[in-house]
Amino acid sequence: MKLPSDIQFHEDIRLLVWRPRGLLNQAAVNKIINFEYIIRVSLYRRHVYAGRPPVKSVILATDSTLIHYGKVHAVLTQGSPINVRVFQDRKEAAKWLNVPIERLTPNSARSETGGLKQSNGSKQS
Repeated sequence: MKLPSDIQFHEDIRLLVWRPRGLLNQAAVNKIINFEYIIRVSLYRRHVYAGRPPVKSVILATDSTLIHYGKVHAVLTQGSPINVRVFQDRKEAAKWLNVPIERLTPNSARSETGGLKQSNGSKQS
């Protein structure tokens, strides 16, 4: 599936990252997530993940509207294998996910720091 340019999926750790660009206003948020969409996505995820191993889902946000939507998603997925947490701090989110913080850092920030080291010692930009 082709994802929009501001969405990245790390298949190896099953992590979806949305990095909105430009002005984050109600119209921009409504393009990706609105209240009805959150409800549909949450219920769909509950259905699809039923009987599967537990997964962690992080919503990293500082905007109060996005934090609210994240909390709605967390409530709607309670009782399912999906454990949703909303974080405002990237380091805390990475720690809870047990992944390197670089996995939650935008590609542009990674390239400014010289790239990420891969397990074989080579660099990735």
